[in-house]
Parts: sequence; C-alpha cells; structure tokens
Amino acid sequence: MDDLAALARHQLAANRFLVLGTVDPDGRPRVSPVWFSLVDHRDLYWLSAPEAHHSCNVASRPEISAVAYDSAGDPATGQAVYLEATAERVPDDELDAACTAAFADVDDALSFTPTTLEEQPFVLYRARLTRVEVHVRGSDPEHGTGIDRRVAVEL
Repeated sequence: MDDLAALARHQLAANRFLVLGTVDPDGRPRVSPVWFSLVDHRDLYWLSAPEAHHSCNVASRPEISAVAYDSAGDPATGQAVYLEATAERVPDDELDAACTAAFADVDDALSFTPTTLEEQPFVLYRARLTRVEVHVRGSDPEHGTGIDRRVAVEL
C-alpha cells in the first residue's frame, strides 16, 4: 500500500484546490471549492470569510470531508484523494505559527501573515486529518477489483 500512500501525497502536493464538504445545521450537505495547503501530511489550511456558509457550518459542526483531484485529468486515469478531518478557525494565539506553516511553500502573492490577514476579509482555518482514502479505479492493474473503490492509506 506504500504506492497508494505515495499517490495520495503526490495528488495532494500537485493540487491547490479541493472540494470542502460541510453539513448545514439542518443536516444538508454543502460543498465548496477552497484553495488549500497541507502541512506535515496532517493539517489542511485554507482561507475563508468567517461569514461564508461553509465557515458557519464549520463553526457549528467541525467534522468535514474533502476531495482533491485533477479536474482536467483523463477520466480513465484520473486520481482522487478523499479526506476526513476536524476543522476549526485557527485561534489568534496560534496564528503566527500557523501562517508560517500554511504559507511556507506558496507564492508570495498567496502568502499571509497575521498582520496582512487583518487587512483581508478572510481568516485562517485548519483541519486535522482523521482519515485519508485513495480512489482506486476498478481497472487498476495492481489494486483493481473490477469496481472503483476507496482504499484507506496513512500519509
């Protein structure tokens, strides 16, 4: 399964957007595309307005799901990584270290500090991964079973 974990790490490193899944107070699912960074293969970070629908959902129900994939990829060979996590707004006393980690490997135009965030309508969110799964095509020569499925991996 090391190759599937490597595939998950590659897919997460190759993509900067994921589809974030939250749950409304009435139990309805909500999905939102967000720019993200992954730190130490365990913490997702993204910026969002605290008034955004998905941010309000995180505040009331922190369990989230997400999927990262190449939307321009060939459907016959495309890969996806499914994530489950517990999310929160990064507390003010952790913001300096979180910004340093979250924006370490990004272009300066997308990098923020606690000071520059004060000038934005955004706040920094963090989600600690609790489960990672890789999409395995049914026709995969090594792991395929004839039916597409998800396989859990450790990053």
